[in-house]
Parts: sequence; structure tokens; C-alpha cells
Amino acid sequence: MAPLIDIVYTWVDDSWPGYAEQLRRYAETRHDTNPNRYRDNLEILKFSLRSVARFAPWVRRVHLVTSRPQVPAWLDPARVRLIHHDEFMPAAHLPTFNSFAIVSNLHRIPEVTPRFIYLEDDRLFGRPMDPGDFFDDEGRTLVYQALRGTPSAGAAHTAAASPWNLALSHSNALLDARYGTLRRPTVKFAPLAIDRGHWARMVATWPADFEQTSASRFRARGNIAPEHLYPYYLLAEGHGRVVSRRDYVRRVWYHPIDNVAPLQRVGLARLRWFGPKFACLNDNFGDRPNPAVVRFVRGALERWFPEPSPFERTTN
Repeated sequence: MAPLIDIVYTWVDDSWPGYAEQLRRYAETRHDTNPNRYRDNLEILKFSLRSVARFAPWVRRVHLVTSRPQVPAWLDPARVRLIHHDEFMPAAHLPTFNSFAIVSNLHRIPEVTPRFIYLEDDRLFGRPMDPGDFFDDEGRTLVYQALRGTPSAGAAHTAAASPWNLALSHSNALLDARYGTLRRPTVKFAPLAIDRGHWARMVATWPADFEQTSASRFRARGNIAPEHLYPYYLLAEGHGRVVSRRDYVRRVWYHPIDNVAPLQRVGLARLRWFGPKFACLNDNFGDRPNPAVVRFVRGALERWFPEPSPFERTTN
């Protein structure tokens, strides 16, 4: 019998009434209001769910984590379990605009399966999937390493570093102190397969760092990047296995979506031709998305996934 595995998404829409005002009320730096992290102008989540319905029909249940009272207008809440932050995060840590804080607490979601797949809302499946793409025959989690490296522990002292790179550096510092200094490539482009038991033990290993991360409303110095720390914790503890370079190249694709229309046409054509199992379409628009690029990308997604999924509302 195939193992029961859920999918957990995180999603937010900065156009939701009142959200942008709340964001600005708490924000302190330009990084805090970076629109790339809150925008939903492409509705990639809709197409991601279509890819799940087509390529991973064995998934038991889909959970969508977001800020109360947000919910996508097209989503059927009877088919997707909507989970707001206040249902699994400490009340004192809310409201939060920090993805590190949210991800740190995903293992606390009530009724999620012991093993689940965490997907950011800009990820798509491009070919048929099975649990063996996430866990091997010995039960170990598969770790998809890119060639690109991550900041070393010393980079935490760089004043100009972004909150993301600071968190990577701090995570590497924790790993270095416990397991020895290593070069750790980025693992952020593929979905993250999570075992709740291992995750809880990781949190218990660095409780103060996870508490600080969960309590930070925005990404901040001293935060952990859980999606980076966890795979390397598993590898160090013998619960993870790195996939081969050949399998990584065949399965994983990263595409930044920016305002340069010719690059988008070439990049999306290459993505479509290659047909990876996992694709990350990262928002790199900046403050002002090019409307022509937005239309083009949305059109491409509609052509790739034209059939509505069971997760969408039916129209009369």
C-alpha cells in the first residue's frame, strides 16, 4: 500500500483588502515590503494545483496555509483544507509576514500526514510523480542539491547581505558547529519532503533559534532558513540521501520571471521543451511587473494546464 502523503502550500495575496496597509504598519526596512514575496498577479497556485491533479493524483489531501481571512477567489474550500496562521502558530508571533517563521511551524498543522510535501505557490509538477521522487526505498528523504553554493557561516556578519542570505549563513553556522564545516549547495528549487518526527527533532536541536525565527514578523538577522537547514540536518543524521547530479538535472528546473519579454519567451519555451518533474517560476518582477510579460506567462500557464482541477470552484 502506498504511503499516505499530503501536500502543504503557503500562499498570500498582497491585494487582499487591508493586507498591504497592515504590512506597511509593521515594516521597518525595504526588504520587509519586497513585493516579489507577497504578489499573486499570475495565480500560479491555481496552475500548481492543476499540475498536482494531473501528475500526483495519489496525494491524500491538500492544505493551503495563509493569513486569515485570505482565500483565493477561485478555490473550492470543500476540496482544499484552508489553514490560517492562527491555527498552528503561537498567537504572540502574529501577524507574521516571515516565511521562515511560517515554515518553522508547518509540522504543527493539525491532521497533516506524518510525511508531507511542502510546496511554495510558485512550484509546478511537469511529469507524473510518485512517492519515490521524495523518499527512497529505505525511507530516507531525497535531497535535491543545485550546483549553486550558499553563504558560509562568516557571511552572517556582512551588513549588506539580504535577509535570505543571512538566514542561509546562520543555518550553515549552526550546521557547521554541530556537524563540521562543509560547502552546502542550495536546495530551494525542488519541493521539500518533510517527516514530522524528524522536523520536530530538528526544532528540539536548536530551540532558541527556532523560537527567535518564529517570533520574527519579518525575515531578520538570526533567523533560520528551515527549508535549507532541514535537508542538511537529515543528511548529517543519516535520514536523507542526495540524488545524483544526473537525476537533479533531469528533474529540477528554475526559471526567474522578470520584465524582459524576449527572455521570458525563450525561457518558457525551454522549460516546456525540457519538461522537468519540478519547476520553480520565481517572481523577479520588482516593483512594476511588465503587463505584456504578465499576459504572456499567464497565457503559457493556461496552455500548459487548460483543464480546471477538482480544487477549483465550478462555474454555472
